[in-house]
Amino acid sequence: MRCLQLAVLLALGLAACHRADDGRAPTAREFPKADRPVSPPGGTTFSSEQARDDRNEAMTVMDLAMITPGMRVADIGAGEGYYTVRLAERVGKEGRVVAEDIDADAMQRLANRIERDHLDNAYTTVGTPDDPKLPAASFDRIFMVHMYHEVGEPYAFLWRLRPALHPGGQVIVVDVDRPTNRHGIPPQLLFCEFSAVGFRLAQFVRKPELQGYYAQFTAEGARPEPNKIKACSQAVVQQQGAANGTGNVG
Repeated sequence: MRCLQLAVLLALGLAACHRADDGRAPTAREFPKADRPVSPPGGTTFSSEQARDDRNEAMTVMDLAMITPGMRVADIGAGEGYYTVRLAERVGKEGRVVAEDIDADAMQRLANRIERDHLDNAYTTVGTPDDPKLPAASFDRIFMVHMYHEVGEPYAFLWRLRPALHPGGQVIVVDVDRPTNRHGIPPQLLFCEFSAVGFRLAQFVRKPELQGYYAQFTAEGARPEPNKIKACSQAVVQQQGAANGTGNVG
């Protein structure tokens, strides 16, 4: 009997170890797993900078976000720096821009560009897939442009991003309304994931200049404990989106 009990305990222990080693980063396991596929990395450019300027993309986004001189902003998933350099110009010498990416090589190239262009109000930092590693209470706006669909641990990522906002600060997402494994995210699913971590949708608009949509979020209430976060069901959210549609939110 004792041997049988030991065998059962050993089997349970092996099962527990197997569940813990589920392929997720140890730093993300206290958060729920996202119920959606994730786009493979699409490279560090969305389209050529000239093409984006020709359709007035960055100016449209910065105007919607009400970026003014002196602001502190972060550019998450900065890649080659299309938004970083334009944000640095907009916020001016009294402002500050932090460019973040998990690609250390891209950040070195962007650091070289910042130095070459004499952007003394901008600098780079390297994050991880579940933590942007931003300083606390530091930013008026945090931008995630055409990259959120590549975040594989959205609840851990947003939970750790939220403290980086100044009081009243906002998170800006620009993305495309299509499945997450096709380099986009349906708006209703985006809204649900942000809401699960304590963000409120403040503005949503579709713009041809963006080749997609613009969503703006404000932190609201207390940040939930990781084990209290409820993962969004992709199927349920899609059904709700089909039933309700997605209009402009002011």
